[in-house]
Amino acid sequence: MRALGPAAAGLLLLGAHFAACAQQGDAKRGLYISQAAGCLGCHTEARENAQPYAGGRALKTPFGTFFGPNITPHPQAGIGRWSEQDFIRAVRQGRRPDGAHYFPAFPYPSFTRINDQDLRDLWAYLRTLPQSSRANQPHDLRFPFGWRWLVWGWKLFFFRPGPFVPDPGQNAVINRGSYLVNALGHCGECHTPRNFLGGPKRSRHLAGAKLAEGGGSSNLTPARLKTKSDAEVKDFLQTGMTPDGDVAAESMGEVVRNTTSLLTPADLDALVAYLRSLPPLPDEPK
Repeated sequence: MRALGPAAAGLLLLGAHFAACAQQGDAKRGLYISQAAGCLGCHTEARENAQPYAGGRALKTPFGTFFGPNITPHPQAGIGRWSEQDFIRAVRQGRRPDGAHYFPAFPYPSFTRINDQDLRDLWAYLRTLPQSSRANQPHDLRFPFGWRWLVWGWKLFFFRPGPFVPDPGQNAVINRGSYLVNALGHCGECHTPRNFLGGPKRSRHLAGAKLAEGGGSSNLTPARLKTKSDAEVKDFLQTGMTPDGDVAAESMGEVVRNTTSLLTPADLDALVAYLRSLPPLPDEPK
């Protein structure tokens, strides 16, 4: 076999270096992924001066109250002993390191679509967080919804694991918007109505839904958005205010503050373009 010349060998080493960097993940980029995915809200207690990502946020549902876990790198209270593969399995498959199922209050039915590089970058970012020793709070669920083995059956009906696959019939901008809405932003978790088992009604995707804490989430399809210009929609996502001066409700206001206001202009454009491409659906009855 002929030996490689110095130039060819150098190119191979350079390629290997870039491949290794990609595998390691980029923590700076992971910060942006965490913002686009809204991680701060679900994993930070709703009180003044709460440590970010230390857990404790209550999520009320028809099945009881779930509490967001500590995802700082603390070795006992957080995820400090996890491997990167443990993290990817949790997000992609909805399974704990010991193999048990996560309850789908953790939005892995959407997060499963996050691509591999974004997961690596997010993992790299989470590893940089200050540790917190705050112990996780047990969920307070109605009988029999606290039985994790029941999630196996739920997954059979409602969970389709695997990364996002672009729609070949759409352009790159709309596909980017779809990825932001359906994978990272997991908008359907709140804006799609659910059946009595908590499964999403796929035929009513993003048409709005009742919320367990009261009120409802908005219809995001063109049936509702047709009355707003792109500039008005983007301004709402950046400021939380409508053209007539109304302010986003508390839950959506937090999404604006922690997520949509931090998106790049290009990503905001893509998000709006995707929503415009959806079939118009009538509002879900509240």
